[in-house]
Amino acid sequence: MMTENQRTLEQQKEEFRQKKLLASPIAGLIAWLAVAVSGLFFPDKITVWVLFIATGSIVYLAMGISKLTGEDYLDKSKPKNTFDRLFFLTVAQSVLVYSIAIPFFMEDYTSLPLTVGILTGLMWLPLSWIIDHWVGIFHSLVRTVSILALWYLFPSDRFVLIPIAIVIIYAVSIVILNNRKINI
Repeated sequence: MMTENQRTLEQQKEEFRQKKLLASPIAGLIAWLAVAVSGLFFPDKITVWVLFIATGSIVYLAMGISKLTGEDYLDKSKPKNTFDRLFFLTVAQSVLVYSIAIPFFMEDYTSLPLTVGILTGLMWLPLSWIIDHWVGIFHSLVRTVSILALWYLFPSDRFVLIPIAIVIIYAVSIVILNNRKINI
């Protein structure tokens, strides 16, 4: 079996492009759906904690879902791929953005859906380059514009409408990802 060092970057990129890439977006959809449901039925003080816990758990949820989608993120028998490492670094980047979200949250707790929603959605941009597909650009741009518009237009419903918008964008992105092999 070829090692990472024996395959060119183009070969590794092509291997990454062939992946389903569904587990992480499904996990994100589930997490943000939990936030939306909490926003509908519980006070903001509870929903804030749901948002922190749910979005902070996306990577762990994705690891479990990856076994169901056949992606199995934890499979050590698969050859190492540079683009897997790059993807996981974008996940780490999403975790680090809480260092921006938390100070704003402490000033205005309703900023949380805005900051976490936009900042964690930015990891989709490099994904577009890796897989040579527009889905990541679509996801990041539509997510950012939608969140920003909803945050300004519906200040009293930020913990419901922003998560619902993110869930819808995830659902559309999952459909696009699932159907993209037709275009490869």
